[in-house]
Amino acid sequence: MSKLKVLIVEDEPVIAENVSLYLDNHDFEVSAIAYDSDEAFEQLKTNTPDAVILDINLESEKDGIDIAQHINQQYQLPFLFLTSYSDKNTLDRAKNVKPSGYIVKPFNERTLLASLEIAISNHATEKNHDLPKLSIEKMNRHLLSPLSDREFEIVQLVYDGMRNTQIAEKIFVTVNTVKTHLKNIYLKLDANTRLQVIQKLRELMMK
Repeated sequence: MSKLKVLIVEDEPVIAENVSLYLDNHDFEVSAIAYDSDEAFEQLKTNTPDAVILDINLESEKDGIDIAQHINQQYQLPFLFLTSYSDKNTLDRAKNVKPSGYIVKPFNERTLLASLEIAISNHATEKNHDLPKLSIEKMNRHLLSPLSDREFEIVQLVYDGMRNTQIAEKIFVTVNTVKTHLKNIYLKLDANTRLQVIQKLRELMMK
């Protein structure tokens, strides 16, 4: 529940499973693996993730860039491309949808994880730039069960796109302690995912 959920869109099962393994071992949760555009659109609609990793060349009617355009129009999620293609035409098309990252295969685990982490952090910073800073007083006025000072501290770090391990290191507690606080935060905000938490925070600050 408390991990960052990532949708993998990749038509090569071996690569998809490798990416999934990397993420599951590093404080991310794979929400689903989609092997074509139809599966990707369905997962975005019914199981919306916090971020997306997209292959460009898919064995389907629409490719990864088409999916990215749909993400920008409907979901405003961070996404990065993981592809074998780096020709000028593909790069020009990719630039038009403004990905948060572009990784050329073959890739290594460290590059993938670092790129994903930066993509999520930069996206959160960009989206929150024009919104007022979080205020515990303002938020608690609209909550039936108010956030504690520690929960608010963690909420701020989630809002900034930090993962559980980063939050734990930042406030000098264990990852399990962070997870416990997050479960309470989710209940108080009536949210099931980090994306819903962030959306709820934005709504509260705009009231």
